Amino acid sequence: MARKTIDCREFPSENNCTIAIAADSEDELLDSAVTHAVRVHKHQDTPELRAQIRSGIKEGALT
Repeated sequence: MARKTIDCREFPSENNCTIAIAADSEDELLDSAVTHAVRVHKHQDTPELRAQIRSGIKEGALT
């Protein structure tokens, strides 16, 4: 199974966040990325946020 990854550098942010997250499952990765977005970037956990984050998930190793 390929790792799923997401890189905060690919999303605009005021603090130029450089966090990258990896997990074996898309659901686990999505939950971690949403937690990060809410805690660090002060977003609300909404279906729209989850869809935006899900669209940034990629397969493969972090680069």
